Amino acid sequence: MGKKYFGTDGIRGRVGDGAITAEFMLKLGWAAGKVFSANGVKNILIGKDTRISGYMFESALEAGIISAGVNVKLLGPMPTPGIAYLTRTLGAQAGIVISASHNPFEDNGIKFFSGEGTKLPDELEFAIEDMLDQPMTTVSSDQLGKAYRIEDAGGRYIEFCKSTLFGRNKLAGLKVVVDCANGATYHIAPSVLTELGVEVHEIGVSPNGLNINEQCGSTHPALLQKTVVEMGYDLGIALDGDGDRLIMVDHKGELVDGDELVYIIARHKLELGVLNGGVVGTLMSNLGMELALKELSIPFVRANVGDRYVLEKMRENEWSVGGESSGHIICLNKTSTGDGIISALQVLDAIVSNAKTLNELKQGMTKMPQTMVNVRLLERFDPVENATVQQAISATEDKLGGRGRVLLRMSGTEPLVRVMVEGEDAELVGELANQLAEQVQKAIA
Repeated sequence: MGKKYFGTDGIRGRVGDGAITAEFMLKLGWAAGKVFSANGVKNILIGKDTRISGYMFESALEAGIISAGVNVKLLGPMPTPGIAYLTRTLGAQAGIVISASHNPFEDNGIKFFSGEGTKLPDELEFAIEDMLDQPMTTVSSDQLGKAYRIEDAGGRYIEFCKSTLFGRNKLAGLKVVVDCANGATYHIAPSVLTELGVEVHEIGVSPNGLNINEQCGSTHPALLQKTVVEMGYDLGIALDGDGDRLIMVDHKGELVDGDELVYIIARHKLELGVLNGGVVGTLMSNLGMELALKELSIPFVRANVGDRYVLEKMRENEWSVGGESSGHIICLNKTSTGDGIISALQVLDAIVSNAKTLNELKQGMTKMPQTMVNVRLLERFDPVENATVQQAISATEDKLGGRGRVLLRMSGTEPLVRVMVEGEDAELVGELANQLAEQVQKAIA
């Protein structure tokens, strides 16, 4: 049976709609507190990104958790991976992130981390949903939890990020533009880079609660591309609103996506003799990355879309590198979850160690043309089960002649069907993707 509230990346939606209300967050905090306290939990961390609704949901979750008899440690604005790290190191048994990641400020959401800094297993998410159906009660006054604010949370995480690169001024000489998307990394990423010796130019570091991800960050990199070229810097780093995604820009202003970055990181680790296995991608990972890794004799497997599924497959294989084309990159030998800053540091290390530009490092991989078309749904519906859509998929595959891929999947965070076609001929791929999307649209009409 599917989950009622949790998607592939927590609970997310438009503020004021469905589960994204103060009333629901109060109950969610209580439900989480009850479930975790049954396992002996006494402390839960809460961190958030910079969107304005975070204040409201932070207070509601705090009240709910305390009413269940569990203590709360408040981190304030912090990157999602920073909250995962601090959950592990501050003696908490669970962490809550208030964020809608790369979405606009009108949206918000909730993610949970276990005491090990990893996404919650399905059984705990089901347990929280079951508890939400129970009447809310409050423990006796002498059993109520307490709230504490962690004043040095940012400094702790900055030092951790720096520690993943061994050596002060390791990156001295690099000139980098960093775009923090007016999000949770605005007070973290520039400091990490500067303290490692990088000459940094900052953009997207003036959050006002309403401008997170607005024409900036990893989903809108045009300003970063323009700035890198105009200033003559070595490269650009684009993070998303909560800091778990990374896209980069080379000195020519060309985008370097998650697949290319994973390839660069994996190849560098192979050269250092520390790769220890292969690479995990997703169903959406570009075929070009798979072929490039094969040239290096690096094993590659695909997981379902979503960083939690990438992580599961990495742990299953005991591999240390995995990621998505969107920029969720996991370096398990460094941290427990996808981390934009730490992933960027691994790429910068490869640049310095090889004395090559980012543009040169990405040349070992040739991306296959890939087109994705989103088809919006009015209600939950899986078009792959539709006979007409199945025939259209088969016809598309025939036209690719065995030299490409077709993929339809439901978005885990939005009411969308993602239609993807990949192949050698960009024009043909685009035409086929649009034709297939039209068939899907007809099927759901």
